[in-house]
Amino acid sequence: MQMLQSLLRMSMRRTKDDAARKVLEDATNRIAAMAAAQQALYGATAADRFSAMEFLNAVCEAAQQAFPPNLKIVREVASGELDNDDAMPLALILNELLTNAAKYGCNGGGESQIRVGLANSDGLELYVEDDGPGFDLESVSGRSSGLKLVQLLARQVRGHLEVVAKPASRCTVRFQ
Repeated sequence: MQMLQSLLRMSMRRTKDDAARKVLEDATNRIAAMAAAQQALYGATAADRFSAMEFLNAVCEAAQQAFPPNLKIVREVASGELDNDDAMPLALILNELLTNAAKYGCNGGGESQIRVGLANSDGLELYVEDDGPGFDLESVSGRSSGLKLVQLLARQVRGHLEVVAKPASRCTVRFQ
């Protein structure tokens, strides 16, 4: 995965087309999220489960590298263990939600923060929260390929995406 990331970064630096550069950057960030999930799997002591905390830390650290230094990802809670089959879809979901929060949920000036958690609350709940204005899922889902991806991946882990706009913008994927 690191080799693939390096090849994409090299292509990104060479291209002069802004749209192509953006596509390559998105692909690079998604691969970084998958590599982080894979790292959590390698560190697992059980053959079929891995630590939610290690997973959350690894994916958030990978995403943080793509964000400006004034944007901090605060990990609020991560408890329990997750099934290995859910690692890649959850890593991609988390990466997409973090990327959207960084793009649309931060005020652009000064210190900003994104809050993330993964908790066992009547099933599992992965959430990403920011202080942005929020959005209506129905009105943007037709225009956002990232949110479409999140919804498809949520179904893959037998879950669904929920969005709440107030008091803070919060995207939650609830799954079993």
